Amino acid sequence: MLLDLTPLRVNAAYRRLYAGFTLSNVGSQLAVVAIGLQVYDLTRSTAAVGVVGFCALVPLVVMGLYGGTLVDHFDRRRVGLVAQSIAFTTSVLCAAQAWLGNTQVWVLYALVALWNGAFAVSSPARTSIYPRILDGHLLPAANALSVFAMNASMTVGPLLAGVLVDSGGFKAAYTTDAVITTAALWGLARLDPLPPEPSADGEQPSRPGVRSVLDGFAFLATRPNVRMTFVSDICAMFLAQPRVLFPAAGAVIFGGGAKTVGALSAAAAVGGIGAMFFSGRLGRVRRQGLAILVAIVGWGCAIAGFGVALLASGGALSRSTALWAGLVSMAVAGASDSVSAVFRTTILQAATPDRLRGRLQGVFIVVVAGGPRLGELAGGLLSRVVGEGRTALLGGMACVLAIVALARLQPGFVRYDARDPAP
Repeated sequence: MLLDLTPLRVNAAYRRLYAGFTLSNVGSQLAVVAIGLQVYDLTRSTAAVGVVGFCALVPLVVMGLYGGTLVDHFDRRRVGLVAQSIAFTTSVLCAAQAWLGNTQVWVLYALVALWNGAFAVSSPARTSIYPRILDGHLLPAANALSVFAMNASMTVGPLLAGVLVDSGGFKAAYTTDAVITTAALWGLARLDPLPPEPSADGEQPSRPGVRSVLDGFAFLATRPNVRMTFVSDICAMFLAQPRVLFPAAGAVIFGGGAKTVGALSAAAAVGGIGAMFFSGRLGRVRRQGLAILVAIVGWGCAIAGFGVALLASGGALSRSTALWAGLVSMAVAGASDSVSAVFRTTILQAATPDRLRGRLQGVFIVVVAGGPRLGELAGGLLSRVVGEGRTALLGGMACVLAIVALARLQPGFVRYDARDPAP
């Protein structure tokens, strides 16, 4: 029943890659919280924090789609190294602006755009590497390990951000991120070259560009079950994305400042860690499409519960009680999202040929990373009209209704069977 560690035990290349990106992700999550806090500190506006999501969205979409074609055409190790080097440079620049006392919010927006453009290439490169270095039967366990690591980084990173910002300011937080981001470069540098594999029919990999991107979308158009993994996640991340609400919740509604913001961010990750710690039997689940839908309904209900906690804080509930209710709601949301992520990634890997994995992983990163950014923008704007509590409550309810509608419209996805993974 516990987390399956077999990929780490049997494959040294995977072990190094996993360790490097786990440490790097801690730094990334630290920086995400620090940037949100710095923008809020400069502007005192949740809407301005929401604009961070918009600044991330465009490079995520453009480079996620184009980066996927690079992954399919060139050596995946080399593509990952170049993209991760740009991400590292961005971390250094974030530290530099803090040490120099920057007070211009546009500088932070520009750095967010640059980092997300690099991430949109490095992430599909890394995810497309795993099927090349691991046997197919180890992919569900590897995906559970990846989700576990991401949640661990989302626990340690935000908590570390709160401590560092409170004790040493933004310069301490960004400097720490720059130092530990080097771990991902180490993991990639130790890999052997991974040039594109020839397809079974002898077709050569298409050249990077618009035509190659369109080929990926043409494949996706004929694969309804793969397509549903994207659509269902968009519903969750666009309609019910709470992260943009955390600065106001920590500074005003619940009280407690940066440490409360870090705790709210970490709570979802703690729930994800708990779910993945007992993920040993996820590999035996056959109705993976249904499992995704149920998990996303759980996410929507939890975000609605977070909204209730915000609305009740200082009124029906004391601030401390409301904070604990909000933390529990976010933990349930994190557990639900982690289960969904394991099955969404597994379906995508199982149903996509190697020559298209980079492009489909590019679309995947656009959805899983771009969707939340768009959700942050929408949530930030909506909060100006109805407030933070009602934004979370209405978003969670809308997410549940959207998933119920999708289940009725796509019954084939509900019946998806892992033993016969029809795309």
